[in-house]
Formats: sequence, C-alpha cells, structure tokens
Amino acid sequence: MNIFKACRVFGLAIGALLLLLAAARVQAQVNVFATVPEWGALAEELGGDKVKVYVATNALQDPHRVQARPSLLARARGAQLLIATGAELEIGWLPILQRDAGNPNILPGQPGMFEAAQYVQLLGVPASVDRSMGDVHAAGNPHIQTDPRNFLPIARALTERLMLLDSSNGTFYQDRLRSFLSRWQASIERWGAAAKPLQGVNIWVQHDGFTYLNAWLGLTQVGALESSPGMDPSVAHLSTVLQRQGQLQGRMILTAAYMSDAPSKWFSERAKVPVVVLPFTVGGNKEATTLDTFFENTLMRLLQAL
Repeated sequence: MNIFKACRVFGLAIGALLLLLAAARVQAQVNVFATVPEWGALAEELGGDKVKVYVATNALQDPHRVQARPSLLARARGAQLLIATGAELEIGWLPILQRDAGNPNILPGQPGMFEAAQYVQLLGVPASVDRSMGDVHAAGNPHIQTDPRNFLPIARALTERLMLLDSSNGTFYQDRLRSFLSRWQASIERWGAAAKPLQGVNIWVQHDGFTYLNAWLGLTQVGALESSPGMDPSVAHLSTVLQRQGQLQGRMILTAAYMSDAPSKWFSERAKVPVVVLPFTVGGNKEATTLDTFFENTLMRLLQAL
C-alpha cells in the first residue's frame, strides 16, 4: 500500500470514528417530553446539550384541551423524562398518552415522570368541587408558571431528577443549576423592583389563570369575566359583571394569549379600561421567546396598561 493510499484509509477511519463518537453523544442525550413550553424551556436551561427536548404544545394552545394524537404518542414512546405541570392541568389528555405510549418509564410514580406542581405551594384550592362549578381543579390552581419564584424549587427538583437519570453528567447539571439559580434570583429582584407600581392595582381577568401572578405582584383581582371556569361568558353575564365595575373600579382586564379575547374586548369597550393580553408562557408572543423574556414582556405589558 503506498503512502497516499494509507493516508486516505487512515483519514476514512478517523472520519468514521468521529461519526461514531458524534452518534454516541446524540444517543447519550436525555430525551425529554415536556407537556407545556415553560417546562421545555426550563429543561433546556438546566440540561444544556445533555438533553433533547420535545414540547407537546405551544403557547397558543389551551393546555387543558389537547388530543393524544399519534405524533405525540411516538414522542412519548421514546421519552426518558416526561415533565408535566400536574395539579390536573393535563388531566384530559396526559393519562391517555401515558397509557397508550407503551413506555413504562413515564408512568406515574416512575423516575421518568416529573410533575412540577409537587414542588410549590398550590393556591386556590377549592373547599369542595362539583360539576356545576365548571373547569375547577381540585388540587388547586395549576397555572404556577406565572410566578417566577416557583421556578426556583422546581429547578432544584428537576436537576435532581436529571442527575438520577443521567448520573454520569451530575457535575454538569449541578453547575447549570447553580448558574441558573444565581441569575434567576437576580432577575426576580429586578422584576420586583420594576413592578412596584402594580401593587394593589384592581384587575379583572377573563379566566382565573393569574392567581400566582397576582400573588407575586400584589395585584388585586376583583373578579373574572367567565361565568364559571373554562366556559365563555354570555352577553347577559358580561352585562351583570359590567354593573359591578362602577363599584370595583378594575383598571385593566387580563387574558392569556391562547384565549379568544372577545369577552375582554366587549367589557373593555364599555368599561373604558384596557385589555392586557399576556403571553402566559414561553412563546406567547414574538417577544416572549425565553423564560426571561416571558416575564419581562409580561411586566412591560402590565406597566404599559397603567
């Protein structure tokens, strides 16, 4: 074999080895299935290039109402870690997905099943629940992503889970968590200072999805436009709510990007108060593309409404 041919063979062998190493690196990634965008974004923050994240929904979908379609089943079948909100947010579709995916790793109680709501104090827990109350969650309000402080304990718990599933990269995950917590705590303090003008402001909401946002910013929710959770209000009901505005003096109406804002616009035109369409999660508008910009855009829109 001449030297040129030998070099060519050697080069091909090196190339093949590099391809194998690259393939091994891809295979080593933890396959993460997130039910909603906020947990997909958090998994990427904490996991970096050690995770491969698929998000089942987008910010313009109602997370309560999703179909367990074949494409979702295929993704769930290969997941090593499923991250859900829990607190019955995905109760209408996630159990079906878990049952039909044929993946024992993501069943309830398994290490591959992570529910973020287990790591925060749930608000809005009803004293009792019956069908006449509408779309009420017995465990409490599940929209925990609207308070950035909730991401601190969830990030710690999620990092522990990643370390359990991928122990060889434990130090990497610990470093990523340390960096995230430091940056996130600083952001919370900065956002809190900027949001002081919102404390005590009376607001209406279209859907009762801002319980945690209110608790964080000190907003006073005077009522909801929906006649019952998850049900669009009739004009007759909105007219009744409008009569209360004179006494309650709500200064704005909050609604989420995934909802039709028709009820809010009806109320806004008659009550002469602005509608604030909040992103509600990562991707809710073209500015809210990351966890950071999700909260920054939320604050900007609330402050502008004043």
